[in-house]
Amino acid sequence: MFSIPVVINYEDTDAAGVVYYANYLAYMERARNACLRQAGFPLAMVRDDLNVVFVVTEARLRYRRPARLDDVVDITLEVETARGASVTFVQQVRRDGDLLVDGRIRVGTLSSDTFSPCRIPDKIRHALDDYRIQ
Repeated sequence: MFSIPVVINYEDTDAAGVVYYANYLAYMERARNACLRQAGFPLAMVRDDLNVVFVVTEARLRYRRPARLDDVVDITLEVETARGASVTFVQQVRRDGDLLVDGRIRVGTLSSDTFSPCRIPDKIRHALDDYRIQ
């Protein structure tokens, strides 16, 4: 499992002081990008050297409890499947171990030149194996 902490800032919240629902998608994307970066695949390098970009093709979230201003939340991810031209991530947002939001995000791979679907490069697929659900 991969995890990053996120501090909830004023800009993340609505008038009631809770995280605006769409921001959870941004936090989850931040975790996916950090995971790839840690595995040696910063997105600019993936785009420029491997000729691949990632696009979200499906997102399903379940909101259970709100995060609030100044909370520190952990954004986690595990890889459910990685095959062909897509990866499905299972992601969670937790505060002090309590589940706030969970979801499944499917990410597709496209050629950065043509924006046509392409296979996930083998070296990225192998790096993602470290985060597979057991």
